[in-house]
Amino acid sequence: MNGIIIINKPKGYTSHDIVAKVKKITGEKVGHTGTLDPLATGVLPLLIGKGTLCSKYLMNHDKTYRVVLKLGIKKSTGDEEGEIIQEEAVEEETVKEKNVQTALESFLGEQEQIPPIYSAIKVNGKKLYEYARKGQEVEIKPRNITIYDIKLLKIDKENYEIKFEVSCSKGTYIRSLCEDIAEKIGTVGYMKELQRVQVGNFTIGQAILVEDLNKQAMEEQMLSIEKLFKRVRSIHLSEKKLQLFLNGVKLSFDLEDGIYRIYNDKLFIGIGIVKDKRLKRDIIL
Repeated sequence: MNGIIIINKPKGYTSHDIVAKVKKITGEKVGHTGTLDPLATGVLPLLIGKGTLCSKYLMNHDKTYRVVLKLGIKKSTGDEEGEIIQEEAVEEETVKEKNVQTALESFLGEQEQIPPIYSAIKVNGKKLYEYARKGQEVEIKPRNITIYDIKLLKIDKENYEIKFEVSCSKGTYIRSLCEDIAEKIGTVGYMKELQRVQVGNFTIGQAILVEDLNKQAMEEQMLSIEKLFKRVRSIHLSEKKLQLFLNGVKLSFDLEDGIYRIYNDKLFIGIGIVKDKRLKRDIIL
């Protein structure tokens, strides 16, 4: 089995839990393109067999989330797991649609974001959450992120909760975004729920539920390496050139630099890269 499957990760599972489960079913090498916290649900692309060689092409994808922001309470971790560290009354004006909509739209575009202290980012060789657990202070430098789209889905005025959908660049921390949105609205808040609905071109509609995981289901739902690169150009090699290509010989091709699907007759061989008019092998099935 070589390719990619999309898992709908349930709450309570780590990404490692899902990887281990799929590895046991397939007997293949399995990897992922980016973890989801145990509290988060949704799209988790898994790379299987030689599909793991595609990870370098998939790591920087933009993502879309559906989020529930709880207002009036601030937590130590920025999510449901943390201890309450601050409470504020939520005024009626705060949860009016116009106020919420204006606050959300103010986050559109490129900006700097300070990651949460409970994160795996390393400072001076230690992860931030290690400092947090020891109660140590550390300087957290802001990171550049981009919010491409953000839209209000629902306001629950009774429970002071806001549901919204956000499309953002790699490296965006939704916990930090929730806290910043709450502050912009005029209170405090934390991320109560998080569902990842899209990673690059992979959507929740393609995802397999964990309870439905079996070898047959994965074979039926697997996205092949050929399909993964269906939008890139192709090169057809003769038998002679194919053997040279497979042996690692760089072949001359008057083509633009980039990634190419490689074929021999109608048989998909793998992926090659053209650079400075020379084709070299990259992923071979």
